[in-house]
Amino acid sequence: MTGVGVTLPRASSPQSLLTAVAHTAEPVNPETRIGKKGLRYKDRATQLGYCAADATLRDAGLLREKELTVADRTVGVVASSNLGNVDTVVEALDTIAAESTMGTSPMGLPNASSNVIATSIAIRFGLRGPNLMVCNGATSGLDAIHWATTMIAAGRAPRMLVVGVEPDNEPVRKLLGGKRAIDGAVGVLLEDADAAAERGAVVRATIGRYARTGAIDRTLAKLADGDTPALWHAPEGESTALPGVPRYDLAKTWGVTSGAHGVLQCAAAIGWFEGGGTGPVYALAGAAEATAGLVLRP
Repeated sequence: MTGVGVTLPRASSPQSLLTAVAHTAEPVNPETRIGKKGLRYKDRATQLGYCAADATLRDAGLLREKELTVADRTVGVVASSNLGNVDTVVEALDTIAAESTMGTSPMGLPNASSNVIATSIAIRFGLRGPNLMVCNGATSGLDAIHWATTMIAAGRAPRMLVVGVEPDNEPVRKLLGGKRAIDGAVGVLLEDADAAAERGAVVRATIGRYARTGAIDRTLAKLADGDTPALWHAPEGESTALPGVPRYDLAKTWGVTSGAHGVLQCAAAIGWFEGGGTGPVYALAGAAEATAGLVLRP
């Protein structure tokens, strides 16, 4: 990992993910982060994704002013969001129910496609590598990291931008039973070790094992490699696994993280390392029916 970008109401850096406390704050204003240009007709999730992508690419040294510093085909995108464009879908369906398809907007309707976040980010920043949208439930964020590493390992691209984002709006809260989503986004830049070394990139963290099973204990067993984690990031909700190991439950501070959870965990691990923390760090996302896990090291 050679770049990280945080776009949340109470945090703007990886370390602040671990120190912020739960309280109300002004929502992120994308116009103040990246300017007004290109935001019209884009839904909230895509706008937040733009902010996280911009911050991550700049942090990695891949974006200066408005130009990429590497070839456009060497950077791909994987975005993760389970709730991202539900507001657009609801609005389109309500319009069709009331006025038939003739009432839908030709500018807004494309946003009803679930891959709109990933493709919009690629178009805005000119990233012509592989492009993938993951809407895979609670494990989605860590699955997105895994797909990005798979793309790199397969030689599809030496760099992959991973963005996790969830908006907070009325349709989302209705689906969540009144709970609030994070209304923010986070990004990490994954890069082939040789490509990173060639351009002198600063390595913020390295990625180890990934595992996916139907239970937390089985996933932890697959992640274990003879050493005890220095820290672990728990799935959304309570878990009694790894007693005695320091833990963070990021959802307790930030609200429902859903598809952004795993990417948020990776960014927080970078913050842990930058604050002097050691490794390995375990990140877990999911529930009893599906759990994904990832090992991160300094």
